[in-house]
Amino acid sequence: MSPAMIRSRVANACDACKKRKVKCDGNLPCSYCRSRRQNLTCHFSPGTRRRARRPYSPSPGSVPSSARPDQSPDTAAPDPQAGFSQAQDSLTIHSDTISREDETDVPREARLLCDPHGKLIFIGDCAPLSLFQTVRQIVTSRVDPNAFTSQTSRVSMLENSISNEFLSVGIERPHVDSASVERLTSIFITVTSGLVDLFDNVRVAGRISSRVANKEAPRDAASAVDYLVLAIGSQSVNEESAAQYFHYAKNLALCCLGGDLGTETVQAFALITLYMLRACQINGAFLFFGERHGIAARAAYSIGLHRTEVNSRFEAQMHTRRDRLWKSLRILDLFLSISMGRPPSMSDIDCTVPFRAVGSDGREKFDLLDASVQILSITEQIVLQVYSRRKISLQLTEGISRQLRDWSSRCLLHLKRIIAESPRENTAEIVGACQVMSSYYYAVMLVSRPFLMYELYKRLPERTGIVDLSSTSSSENSGRAMLANACIDAASLMAESVLDLVNQRLLDGRMPLIVSWLFASSLVLGVGLLGSFGRVLEKYAQMSITALEYFARNDTHAVQYSLIAKSLLSSALEYLRKRDTDERLQITESSSKLFGLIPKERATGGNATSSSMDEPRIPASSHHKGNIHQGSLNNELPTSPFHDIDPALLSLGCPLDPASGSSFSGGDRQGQTEHVFGALNLFPLLDGNGHIDLAHYL
Repeated sequence: MSPAMIRSRVANACDACKKRKVKCDGNLPCSYCRSRRQNLTCHFSPGTRRRARRPYSPSPGSVPSSARPDQSPDTAAPDPQAGFSQAQDSLTIHSDTISREDETDVPREARLLCDPHGKLIFIGDCAPLSLFQTVRQIVTSRVDPNAFTSQTSRVSMLENSISNEFLSVGIERPHVDSASVERLTSIFITVTSGLVDLFDNVRVAGRISSRVANKEAPRDAASAVDYLVLAIGSQSVNEESAAQYFHYAKNLALCCLGGDLGTETVQAFALITLYMLRACQINGAFLFFGERHGIAARAAYSIGLHRTEVNSRFEAQMHTRRDRLWKSLRILDLFLSISMGRPPSMSDIDCTVPFRAVGSDGREKFDLLDASVQILSITEQIVLQVYSRRKISLQLTEGISRQLRDWSSRCLLHLKRIIAESPRENTAEIVGACQVMSSYYYAVMLVSRPFLMYELYKRLPERTGIVDLSSTSSSENSGRAMLANACIDAASLMAESVLDLVNQRLLDGRMPLIVSWLFASSLVLGVGLLGSFGRVLEKYAQMSITALEYFARNDTHAVQYSLIAKSLLSSALEYLRKRDTDERLQITESSSKLFGLIPKERATGGNATSSSMDEPRIPASSHHKGNIHQGSLNNELPTSPFHDIDPALLSLGCPLDPASGSSFSGGDRQGQTEHVFGALNLFPLLDGNGHIDLAHYL
């Protein structure tokens, strides 16, 4: 056989060729990726070593060593029947190398909540609302049963009911003031910066003005897009006009579904999703966008927006526009998925659109849209790698943190420069940078949140009024505490940066992404204050509340979020005040024993302590030493000047007897914490007789 006929084989194929199931030549980039202009996305994952298959001979009662709870990985005997082949994940560490001490439970926070119509809605583990439900359960059970008032729990935080007075049933074209088109399109460009980039923003105002002036303009998907731009721009200016523009455009877009699908159809339903998000109708936005039968995502796949090789068949400008339309859809999809804790409607598995742009000099060009989709993609990996598990290890966290550090080194400095150095007239770019930075801070909070909740369970007492001071100082330098502090630092930075722009009046009143992530940061800061991570957090918690109150003027979700944050802050401050008072009482008790600063007052009541003190002391010589009981010796010791105070008030979790304090040190304390953390029931919706009691969850 001639050498040309010999089939060449490579040791490992690139990821793209593996997904497409095509032959790879092993070069970097390979010929397949070069032919499709995917040089930057050509990546070779390390290959897995295949183990020799061994004959399986089952024996009754045999259990693999990895499944035996009484054996550690180091001492388990080798089992020839336990060999199997397993793909190695770049972010997953083998269980043999992860010690039990390095693992932290990931709370299962998914639950059902009610919408305004009484329907049960699923909220996933990673959603900020799930974090709130868990924080509320902790605070009400361990700190203050009345921490969250009825006004923060009885009103729905899921969906804003549509106002009937603004609802237009017909499809009659609404009147548009041509003088307001320029202003409304400017607002649209500002509030969508960093989220979507659907068309040429420079020409959109002129195009809409021409359409408004032309009474005979066709009623097609492009017309629906223009009216949706006006609707989004009008939401913070004139709610009635916004509702009229929206319903006309939505009906028009639905009527045009029977025709040919195009980019205008995808743009229209993406803008419908964005409008409903800004109107606090997140479930409607979720249904219109994707998840099985959603229109926007399905239409995008139908016209091939997810393939850059398909988009490249159009002229250069349209190629770029189609790629950016796909990135915009991906950002909306990831935000909906992460904020509600639900599976995404789109995936990068079969996607070839690059999320990085390279200039003529070979360097990566910074772009707000690229930075936004990159950080949200990392956040999606956090959801998959962390919140789909029951435990998270420090090694797994380090793998994710490498991705965040890489993104930060490439993008964060650019974003801060945009906010600090851009002229105030360039509002759109500043707002876009703020939205992308907020997503980055939320990603850091999301990956480190399980460690913060672990530290909170560890530091908060199980009974109100008993404070454990030893647990705070003993774990300040642990890996879990460092990650918990990182979560709090990210929340502090976000609250500070958002409030700075709010004070400059650069942010619109309806910013659903910022409001959602800001609510999570307010919960983190309140939890950090409760967990004794520093009284300075009160200032940052107040910053987040001030920012939420600004958005509450137009955003109904922000109204609820601000009330919740204020209630949590109030409970945390009251808890710290009581703890400081108890600590001072314990110190005063110790000093009074030295100098008798507080004289002991005899109680007139008939309690056991005072009666034993009034009795004459029996000389020791009148009894045999063998008959002296330990209780008699204890009665001869000086009594506390605070004998009439509730002992639980002075017991700060640290017994005065040093011998009894050993049970709270080291692994016993950690085991107790893990037991409480793992045993907490986070699904208390189903109570008795199979009925669902939502009185405390609405």
